[in-house]
Amino acid sequence: MLGDIFLILIEIGSSLIGATLIARAWIHAIRLHPFNPVSQAIYQATNWLIQPFRKVIHAGKFFDWASLIAAFLVAFVSVALRWMVAYSAILPASILPATIGGAVITLSTWALDLVILLTIAQAILSWVNPMATIMPVLRVLTEPLLGPLRRILPAPGGIDLSPIALLILAQISMVIIKRIVFALIGV
Repeated sequence: MLGDIFLILIEIGSSLIGATLIARAWIHAIRLHPFNPVSQAIYQATNWLIQPFRKVIHAGKFFDWASLIAAFLVAFVSVALRWMVAYSAILPASILPATIGGAVITLSTWALDLVILLTIAQAILSWVNPMATIMPVLRVLTEPLLGPLRRILPAPGGIDLSPIALLILAQISMVIIKRIVFALIGV
């Protein structure tokens, strides 16, 4: 029972940190204004982890490599800690490749969870309060994903179906990832 509690705490903590690091990398990629309150909150929440990496790894034009590497390391530590808690043993070197693969898969699920969260938040706010102060930020964050879908999908009666299509694609991607995990490790 205590192990289950530790597993939940590891999962929650690493997911929050990892998703925030992915959001930071996404903010850099789409060039959201750095003085935006959302950007500032994410930068302040992750600076403690990014600053040591920033001394060695500089941000590229499109990719914030320090944020991506930090997110990968958080995912790696999360997978390793979950394995150690589940098996009450030190992580053997023989499963290091599986741990790296698990970290990549974990990172992918965090990114998809972030896409789903941002899309749902934007969809709900567009119905409830389209003039909310966070709406322009949500539009900027989701437009690179929704824009191509809007160009492909028809808008029957002026209804934008791109958020629904993005949610379906994200869910399909999650199913594919789960199938890959099952095929690789049987869990």
